[in-house]
Order: sequence, then C-alpha cells, then structure tokens
Amino acid sequence: MVSNKNILTSFIEESFLPGSPTGRIDDDTSFLDAGLIDSNGVLELIDFIEEEFGITVEDSELVPKNLDSINNICRFVESKRGLASR
Repeated sequence: MVSNKNILTSFIEESFLPGSPTGRIDDDTSFLDAGLIDSNGVLELIDFIEEEFGITVEDSELVPKNLDSINNICRFVESKRGLASR
C-alpha cells in the first residue's frame, strides 16, 4: 500500500521539481521558502489534495501550517479525514 506521504511526495516532485538536478524534496522543506510553488501551484496542489484524499480544503485552512510542506500536508489530511470519520 502506498502511503499518503509517498503520494504527496511523488505529486510535488513531478509537478514542481521536473527541472531540479536532484528532483527530490525533504519532507519538512517549506514550499514558500524554497520558492517551489506560486499561487497557481497552490491551486493545483489543493485540487490534487481534494481529489486524491476526498477532502475539502476550506478557505480558512489555506495557511502554511497546513500546506507549506509535505509533512504539514500529511498532518492536515489526516486531521481532516479523522474529523470526517467521526
């Protein structure tokens, strides 16, 4: 079974690092600080998260704490899924 982290990492690396010499990103790398994702990229990322994980990202949840690294997104997705299953 493929983990959420592997799914997210693959998407980020394929979508936002295609020309990178390493093509890799650390799980805690800030997308904003690294200049990886612009405003259009954020929209693409949100669409992917909603479709792939079956959750809705509310406007109030569009903050770096939730979406600025692979680890942040994983925690956010798990918390949204946990809330949905209650």
